[in-house]
Amino acid sequence: MLSKSILAATLGLLAATSLQAGVQIRFIEGAPKDRFVLTNVGACEVDASTLKIDLSQSAGRLIFDVTEKGAGVEVFQPLEFVEGADALRQIPAVVDGQDSIELEIASLPAGDKLAFTIDVDDTIGQREITVTGSEIEGATVSYSDADKTSIATFSSEALVNVTTTGC
Repeated sequence: MLSKSILAATLGLLAATSLQAGVQIRFIEGAPKDRFVLTNVGACEVDASTLKIDLSQSAGRLIFDVTEKGAGVEVFQPLEFVEGADALRQIPAVVDGQDSIELEIASLPAGDKLAFTIDVDDTIGQREITVTGSEIEGATVSYSDADKTSIATFSSEALVNVTTTGC
């Protein structure tokens, strides 16, 4: 009975620790705009930090298609923040064909979201204008602040969880 109690307490501690600090990033394929949604799923505010979404190692070798003439295919969509832009120090610039974006976060309270739309195209598939979850698999998200750097990788479900600094 004691070992079950210890196991339950240990699992509870691990679950609480994992929820203390983290950002979840979900990629949502859409037409004509694709969407990235960043959610602070931890119990702590995320502040004074940088999140970098790097598509260079994605299965589809994804790029951002933000201008009519450039590296992308057919439809293009510029970067547009649709939720939580006030969490950023500044709106990042994105060049057509770029495969990464850095988000300088000033303050993202626990539970808050930061979302942006943009066109994402693959460069090695047969349907460059649509991106599936498996094509973003392998893309990375890095988090860095004065004390910590962590990196996580998108799954085939177009989802990634990256740990941040605790409270």
